[in-house]
Amino acid sequence: MKILIDDANIESIKELYAVYPVDGVTTNPTILKKAGRPPYEVLKEIRAFIGYNDLHVQVVGDTPDIMLQEAARIHKELGSYTFIKVPTTPEGLQVMRAIKNAGGRVTATAIYTPMQLFWAAKAGADYAAPYVNRIDNLSGNGIASVQTMQDILENHGFMTKILGASFKNVQQVQALAAYGCAAATVSPDVLHQMLKNDSVTLAVQAFVDDFHSLAGEGRSMADI
Repeated sequence: MKILIDDANIESIKELYAVYPVDGVTTNPTILKKAGRPPYEVLKEIRAFIGYNDLHVQVVGDTPDIMLQEAARIHKELGSYTFIKVPTTPEGLQVMRAIKNAGGRVTATAIYTPMQLFWAAKAGADYAAPYVNRIDNLSGNGIASVQTMQDILENHGFMTKILGASFKNVQQVQALAAYGCAAATVSPDVLHQMLKNDSVTLAVQAFVDDFHSLAGEGRSMADI
């Protein structure tokens, strides 16, 4: 499963890259607003740091023509290998098909239902991003919905892959990983929680204490 960072704070991205073998970065207009700087300035900084790792950037136009103009600008500024995030609407489906016909990469976003995913896959999207926790907040079952989406992709032989989004906790990410979903984009807070475990911390400290009792305080396997 690919794990991407759902953030546009370059310092946070650098910190996470130093620790975790992550696979790229996803952004959206809300995330870019939090960065508080001109969008392309932020995105170019991210692209320069992550290199050819996946970068997903969303269009905001309300017509296919405007969205396609945005996609062209994004590719010009950030590379043709950048994934264009397109909302899964009637207008969005037209844009997805046009981008794919031109050889571009597409992430279908704002997915709440299995039929949205079905049509995004028919339109050729590389990734489809269902909003797990937002589905829960609408009295649905986010995990079960995404599992149904994964079944649809597999049963019909679509090449589209799930890029799970909108996670509140580690369990949601784990459930999709166990079900075989291809990717998840995760906020820094949730990503850090994946390895946070008081039992592990206590076990490691016990090993350190025992070693120091044996070899001397502050010593390690490098200097005994």
